Amino acid sequence: MIAVRALAFIAGGALVVWTLLSAVRAVVLPRGEVVRLSRWVFLTWRDVFRLILHFVDSFDQRDRVMALYGPVALLTLPFAWLVLMLTGFMLMDWALGAHSWRHVFELSGSSLFTFGYVQPGGLPQTILAFTEAIFGLGLLALLISFLPSIYAAFSRREQLVALLETRAGNPPSVEQMMRRYFIIHGLEQLTPQFGRWEEWFADVEETHTSQASLVFFRSPLPRRSWLTAAGAVLDSASFAASTLDRPRDSQAELCIRAGYLCLRRIADFFGIRYDPDPASTDPISVTREEYDAVYDDLAEVGVPLKADRDQAWRDFSGWRVNYDTVLISIAVLIMAPEAPWSSDRPTQYQPPSMAFRVFRPHRPGRS
Repeated sequence: MIAVRALAFIAGGALVVWTLLSAVRAVVLPRGEVVRLSRWVFLTWRDVFRLILHFVDSFDQRDRVMALYGPVALLTLPFAWLVLMLTGFMLMDWALGAHSWRHVFELSGSSLFTFGYVQPGGLPQTILAFTEAIFGLGLLALLISFLPSIYAAFSRREQLVALLETRAGNPPSVEQMMRRYFIIHGLEQLTPQFGRWEEWFADVEETHTSQASLVFFRSPLPRRSWLTAAGAVLDSASFAASTLDRPRDSQAELCIRAGYLCLRRIADFFGIRYDPDPASTDPISVTREEYDAVYDDLAEVGVPLKADRDQAWRDFSGWRVNYDTVLISIAVLIMAPEAPWSSDRPTQYQPPSMAFRVFRPHRPGRS
């Protein structure tokens, strides 16, 4: 019996330490790490919401349902921390000599939530009670600091997404962005726009991997999405680098690289598989016919395009292949509203099994 209680104490202590590390890595650690507990919570809630969507028909209703997903999953995460913390201290209290599981539940619960209505039985249990109370207050403080940072990052993300609607339409598309810049702004103004989006991708990469719930926070307007906006900008940069007849725009190429690195980091977090080093000749989801249709539409309004259409298509495909799989897979993951060349096409991506989610995070390849 002594050996069993010793094992229970060790298991409880390990569970408490693991929970604390998960909370710190999810909230405090300033880097994008795969926190298994966080990923499990978000993907489990995603399965629940997918089930609910079977009973919803229209897009507007589905969007209203999915708008709740991010906040619900986010607010569930602290409860998961508290439940695991409670369980860990229950095991340690039982190991110190308590005979009733009801008693250790009441003792651990009153300590964790700082109620203090159950008297510990001795000095070791008193030390545990004080420790648990400190950890409970610490988790509450983490939650209080967590929410403002979430909404600050959300606001930064949505500001540029909203501005894109005036430049690329809603839903955003390559054809609309090229056409409007040519007619209204001038194609030379694409360069500073790609520069702003390079910075946007860097910010999203950092915030949406360290605070994964942001991936599922939907835009204020139903037909607007951070992901479809990102896809439209990446496709526009790829089109500008490959097809526009103008001097080489290194800023467009930097924007593409920042974009596919951002999407790949997010894909890594959710276990989405992709080829980290694709060949420029690998197939993409955008067809030659779709590309030709945009080429013809822009040529009609006088946009300067390269005469060698075949080579321009090969160059466009060579840029697009870097983010094609992750863009469409994340669109499926977050159920993004339909937009050209991103969320309007099927994919082979399927959410991984629960065992894979928890125990086998995807290992990123070289960038």
